[in-house]
Amino acid sequence: MEFFNIMKWPLIASLLLPGLLVYLGLHIVRRGIIFVDLALAQVAALGACVSILQGHDAHDWQTYAWSVGFTLIGAVIFTFTRARAHHQVPQEALIGIVYVVAAAAGIVLLSNSPNGNEELRHTLVGELLHLQKPEHVFRPFALYAVIGVVHWIFRRQFLALSFEPEGAVSGKLSVRWWDFLFYALFGAVVTTFVQIGGVLLVFSYLIVPAVCANFLARKLGALFLIGWLVATLSSVLGLYASSRFDLPTGAAIVCALGAALVLVGGLAKLRGGGKPASE
Repeated sequence: MEFFNIMKWPLIASLLLPGLLVYLGLHIVRRGIIFVDLALAQVAALGACVSILQGHDAHDWQTYAWSVGFTLIGAVIFTFTRARAHHQVPQEALIGIVYVVAAAAGIVLLSNSPNGNEELRHTLVGELLHLQKPEHVFRPFALYAVIGVVHWIFRRQFLALSFEPEGAVSGKLSVRWWDFLFYALFGAVVTTFVQIGGVLLVFSYLIVPAVCANFLARKLGALFLIGWLVATLSSVLGLYASSRFDLPTGAAIVCALGAALVLVGGLAKLRGGGKPASE
C-alpha cells in the first residue's frame, strides 16, 4: 500500500505513456536509425536549456515551446539527411554528431548557471517522481492519443516508409513530406517525455522494448504487444526497486529494461533467434 501511495501517478504514467514510444521505437529500429531518438531527445533538452538560461522554469510553457522549436529543427535536419546522405557518410553518423553537439551545447549554456548541474541531471533522468497530479499524466496522454490517431489514419504511409522504403519510393509516395511529418510527430512525443523521464528513459523506452520484440516476433501486432509488455513489466519492476531501495527512479527503470533485454536475448538464443519483422 505504501508503494502505491508513493508511486501512484508515476506508475499510472509508466503504464499509459510508453505505449506510443514502443510503437515509434518499432519504426526507428526498422529504419536502422537507432540513435535518432536519443539525438532528438538531446535537441529537445538543448531547447529547454536555452529557455532556462532566459530565466524560465523547466515546467513553464516557454520551456516546452523552445524544446518543440528545437525539435522541429532536428526533424528538418533528419528529413533531408535521409534523402541526401552520402553513401560514404551514413545518416547514423550525422545523427550521432547532432547528439554530441547538442549535449555539449547544453553543458556550455548551463555551465555558469547556479543550478546548472541539477538542471543537466534533470535533462538526463527527468522527474518521474514529481508526477503527483492527474494533469501531469493525462495532459501528455491526451497529446499521445492525438498523435496515435494521426498515425492510425496515415498508417499506410508511415508503415511503408519504415517497413517497405523501396516500395514507398517506387509507389510515388512523397517521401520527404511524410518523413518530416513522422519526425515532427516523433519529436513532439520525445519533447514531452523528456520533461517527464529525461533523455535516458526516452531512449530506453523507444529502443529496448522494440529490440526485445524483434527477437521474438515477426508480425507488427505481436511486435507491439511484446514491446508493450516488456516496457510495462520493466516499469513496474524499476518503480518497485526505486521505492524499496531508494534508487533514482528513471535510472532504475532503465536498468530493469536492460535486464529484460538480456533475458529476452537469452530466450531468443534458445529458440534459435528471431526473424525480421514484417507488416
